[in-house]
Amino acid sequence: MGIAHIRCYGELNDFLPPLCRQVASSYAFSVPGSVKDALESLGVPHPEIDLILVNGEPAGFERLLAPGDRVAAYPRFRTLDVSGISPVHLAPLAEPRFLLDGHLGRLTRHLRLVGCDAAHQPQAEDAALAARAAAEDRILLTRDLDLLKRAVVRRGYRVRATDPFAQAVEVLRRFDLAERLAPFTRCLPCGEKLGRLPATAATPRVPPAVAARHTDFRHCPGCGRVYWAGSHHSRLAALVERLRLAACSPG
Repeated sequence: MGIAHIRCYGELNDFLPPLCRQVASSYAFSVPGSVKDALESLGVPHPEIDLILVNGEPAGFERLLAPGDRVAAYPRFRTLDVSGISPVHLAPLAEPRFLLDGHLGRLTRHLRLVGCDAAHQPQAEDAALAARAAAEDRILLTRDLDLLKRAVVRRGYRVRATDPFAQAVEVLRRFDLAERLAPFTRCLPCGEKLGRLPATAATPRVPPAVAARHTDFRHCPGCGRVYWAGSHHSRLAALVERLRLAACSPG
């Protein structure tokens, strides 16, 4: 029987029982397994790990444990660049693209409202979600740890909050998007990017009273919906501003 000692830092402690946080855990094994398997057996999903040190040396997820190994796992660094030393580090996407599981429908709409590329498949099985996230290099957002631990998933984040507004603020902070919002540029039901629609083309597609009062229209190339600044626009604009202010404030 071998024993390795594993210490998690920062927000990775969110996945550990309270008594196991900020201390090293003893991990017993009879057959050498990978660092990834060991960390995930403790509850830490691999997509949230940015750096692993084994006995002080950077290591990959596939590194096999040996008796006496001391493992340190770190979350994403905000001020330190570990890209040159960490085998598990992934360069951030220039334009983050998300894939949300079926339970995060309201979060999906909030993200689309502020301009994020947020795909959502409410009826998809876990295997299909994981495969799509990998194939399209999307960041998988979920509260399902088992889904996040699937080996094919490269980019992912476990949403901690349960309230949709708080979830949106959390995601905007986590991926540094608060200063990059582009509200009212995506279709809320399907997520496609909206295009400009000339008033002459919009006239036969909207109620006569709307055509008489508005000249600025957008349309969705995916589902065909037409958008204008209707009576609900001020309410949504206020929601966008609340999200922006909350995401810009210290967590």
